[in-house]
Amino acid sequence: MRPHGRGHRTDAQEDLMTYRGGDAFAVLAVCTGNVCRSPAVERLLRRALGAKSGVQVASAGTGALVGEPIQPPMAALLEGLDVETEQFAARRLTPDLVRESDLVLTLTRAHRGDVVDLFPGAVRRTFTLRELARLTEHVPREELDAAAGPDATPAERLSALIPLAAARRAPVPEEHDDVVDPYRRDASVYQRSFDQMLPAVRTIARAALRL
Repeated sequence: MRPHGRGHRTDAQEDLMTYRGGDAFAVLAVCTGNVCRSPAVERLLRRALGAKSGVQVASAGTGALVGEPIQPPMAALLEGLDVETEQFAARRLTPDLVRESDLVLTLTRAHRGDVVDLFPGAVRRTFTLRELARLTEHVPREELDAAAGPDATPAERLSALIPLAAARRAPVPEEHDDVVDPYRRDASVYQRSFDQMLPAVRTIARAALRL
């Protein structure tokens, strides 16, 4: 987790800070209401990485339905994979949440813009979920292994992945990066949204776990 009390550091200095071990590596998933997509990413990634990964995964919403649980259709999809959905309450995205995160995963490009507007220093460590998964697939395994080190933890591998992925950013159609918002829509849209998130989470988790 990024430390508090950074005094008068500039956004550029903040952006250059990297994870050095010790505290948990903090990942923040961001959508709009924080009741469908971002909690699904939070719970899927947390489950995929495991309790001993050194990675802490949380979520928030740009227009959060504060205090609400995960929406039942999304909860049902998660529970179908034996993913825990209890003890969740939506919360609003704040500058401090972004500042304290080592990696921010948004569900759309618009959310990515909201995050960077809120805290510009996070620009190089903020990706859409599908963007980071796509870029991860273009990072050679040996390059990530070398950058992370031979005995790297999942947290250290994620930290090493960020600049390697950022260096490969290139324009693609918006639909390649965004996850559809299923809120108040029918079950088929929830399934489509889930099917866009799950493989992306698995790609990122495999890179972190060296699978």
